[in-house]
Amino acid sequence: MIIPKPVKIELKDETFSLNEKTIIAVTEQTKKIGEFIAEELRAATGLPLPIKNSHPSDNFISLSREENLNDEGYELISSPVGITITAQKSAGFFYGWQSLRQLLPAAVFGKNIVGNISWTVPCVEINDAPRFKWRGLMLDSCRHFWDVDFIKKFIDLMALHKFNIFHWHLTEDQGWRIEIKKYPKLTEIAAWRKEDDGKKYGGFYSQKQIREIVEYAAERYITVLPEIEMPGHSEAAIATYPELSCMGAPVEIPNKWGVFENVYCAGNENVFAFLEDVLIEVFQLFPGKYIHIGGDECPKANWKKCPKCQQRIIDEKLKNEDELQSYFIRRMENFINKNGKNLIGWDEILEGGLAPNATVMSWRGTEGGISAAKQGHDVVMSPTTHCYFDYPQKSDGKIDIGGATTTTEKVFEFEPIPNILSEEEARHVLGGQGNIWTEHIATKARLEEMAYPRACALAEKLWSQKNSADYADFEKRLAHHFKRLDILSVNYYDFI
Repeated sequence: MIIPKPVKIELKDETFSLNEKTIIAVTEQTKKIGEFIAEELRAATGLPLPIKNSHPSDNFISLSREENLNDEGYELISSPVGITITAQKSAGFFYGWQSLRQLLPAAVFGKNIVGNISWTVPCVEINDAPRFKWRGLMLDSCRHFWDVDFIKKFIDLMALHKFNIFHWHLTEDQGWRIEIKKYPKLTEIAAWRKEDDGKKYGGFYSQKQIREIVEYAAERYITVLPEIEMPGHSEAAIATYPELSCMGAPVEIPNKWGVFENVYCAGNENVFAFLEDVLIEVFQLFPGKYIHIGGDECPKANWKKCPKCQQRIIDEKLKNEDELQSYFIRRMENFINKNGKNLIGWDEILEGGLAPNATVMSWRGTEGGISAAKQGHDVVMSPTTHCYFDYPQKSDGKIDIGGATTTTEKVFEFEPIPNILSEEEARHVLGGQGNIWTEHIATKARLEEMAYPRACALAEKLWSQKNSADYADFEKRLAHHFKRLDILSVNYYDFI
């Protein structure tokens, strides 16, 4: 019935039915989430569902606080007389609502439903809480650009599956997507590239749009994690401000994919001033705890030839260019920490020595995550083997990145905590994340097909208890879940 599978669910024989007389019973503390639930239910059912502070003896959906539950946990009990969702925090009520939606007929995922639908809920007792606190999906808006409405749809689908981190890749070689008011050329120039046919391609998110998306996500208990790439994957910024590179020569914003040698100059003080200016505006837009700085795939050929970079190595008593990258990351981390945020980066930030407070996102397998956890650093597991949804899931003749096929079943086999870690080291594994890089994903339909249902499998592995269900059980629930995705107009890959 429910994806991701709850910790405990006990199904009874009877049902509860919503009707014209059903009310939503709230307290002052639960009124806001009650109004959110009522608004979504009314849109599908057409029922009035008034919000009341009183608690009737029957025909109710009740939201009740309980201090002893997990911050994101909830209990859901439905009986013939009513439904009670109990939680400590608002996030728990929200996740209880997501489970209740999946207990209702699939039509509840539509709007203005016409027809004679019995809005019944099976009588159940659910006790539920997530296994991991980091349950993420990453979307690359740089290689291909996605409009605000689609970003909101992406967030809605995340919320349905109880993800809580939206990692938003906003700067890249092929495009800069975030408005920085101090540097208007970043959106006038760096946000646009010329394609092979001569057409201009790109776009950016204004700060007003970003605030709108961050607020929209927060209402669904999702934190937006911005990624501002450094020191590599920075050619769009360098094309706009050539003085930020070692060579200082004008370049074109690339329209091909890959790794480019033009990176920020690690010996140039103006580079750090530029990035600090950018981050000050980023801090104001994104209230979450973390800032992602990328740190991956940084070629060092130009650093080896650059007098400023070589002088930096001498001045800072560094051994080589790997340690120069570590210097770069540590310096940015110090600035980020001083502004009340924490740095997170891809596992290349281990090279040359890990910054003191950094969190590592392990993508080249789990080895980087294991190394970081053993050093006492927090880790998010996101290996290409199971978590890269731009990798092919079938042989269909379409161009994908990556190597081996990653099926939904393979994603379901993902285990974020490697056996090699001790119990104490394992505590540093915050959770996991699926990544959708968009070099070869140019349309919304293709993106949805690549993300779903693999994201459903990942959601279960990050929320549900270890080995709580086998794949056959998951696939059975997934077949029913497809009816919900159909109503939500999701172009998922149907392999069942």
